[in-house]
Amino acid sequence: MSTIKPFYFPTTVTFVDDSPTFLSNLCLQLDPQLAFQLFSSPVEALRSVNDSPRPSSPNEPIFAPFRDRTDEDLAQQVISLSVNTVRDQVYNPQRFRAMSVVVVDYDMPGMNGLEFCRRMTDPAVRKIMLTGKADEHIAVQSFNEGIIHRFIRKQDVSAISSLNRAVRDMQSAYFDNVCQSILDTLALSEYAFLRDEVLADRVAELSGSLGIVEHYISYCPGGLLMFDSKGAAYLLVIHTPETLRGVREIAVEQDAPAEFLAALDSGRSLPYFWQTEGNFPAQCPAWEDYMYPAKSLSGRQNYVYAVIPNPPGLQLERVQSYDSYLEKLDRDQETAWSSRS
Repeated sequence: MSTIKPFYFPTTVTFVDDSPTFLSNLCLQLDPQLAFQLFSSPVEALRSVNDSPRPSSPNEPIFAPFRDRTDEDLAQQVISLSVNTVRDQVYNPQRFRAMSVVVVDYDMPGMNGLEFCRRMTDPAVRKIMLTGKADEHIAVQSFNEGIIHRFIRKQDVSAISSLNRAVRDMQSAYFDNVCQSILDTLALSEYAFLRDEVLADRVAELSGSLGIVEHYISYCPGGLLMFDSKGAAYLLVIHTPETLRGVREIAVEQDAPAEFLAALDSGRSLPYFWQTEGNFPAQCPAWEDYMYPAKSLSGRQNYVYAVIPNPPGLQLERVQSYDSYLEKLDRDQETAWSSRS
């Protein structure tokens, strides 16, 4: 079933092989937009993988005890989810360093690939093992036992294309794993749209046309905050009939003009009042400046959505782009690789 991940951003892949020559040749054949690290020492690689950051906000965890609760019984403690904390991951300059996939050779001196995988501490990281003919049966057994998630035969003529495809699949599976609890928590909220296959397909189309590489659920108004690799931002505002009724009721309370209400009811435009958390502000004669072209979509329910380029009010100057991370990673990797050679 197609779903929209509550958040997704490019992550780093670690390749481990005791042959520096193999790694040097391999990196020339990888997806140019892939962030990766190369290690010919499994000990160094394991230390780097286990020390890598995990998806989180720079200031607080996504899930935390509900602070307003007065019940002191810890057994009854309520855990809350902060949607803003999910979105605020975009301000974490270390987010791209999160390790999502490890590609490890099996036959290495000192520590074979199977032992390497067993000593990894983050169960969410996906593991791909590169094998030769002699250790293929070990890889099959490890896959069946759930120790690794894929294995690829080095000698196959399609090994590189299979590897690039498997890395993409495993990066997506990594976020399926880390986002599952968030999806479950939001299933009955205004973010139920995350599980709508029709809307998921439309978001995928929009992401493809805009070159989106990362996104985060957003609040007030609800939707997705999206970025391309250069850091250009787009806010995808998503409304259902229920959330639109809320917008309209507040606008009526604020004495919004009939023209605004008519524009809202038409479904052809949506407001983004960024100073007032999406609500119609008091005494707003220039409301047209806050309106954006909208489209309708029918899935599990009806939606009206609008794409807002470079949305104001979100401190976008603090966001590090993926391209800038790739440039820095290339410089660091070249320096590190030279020092190991």
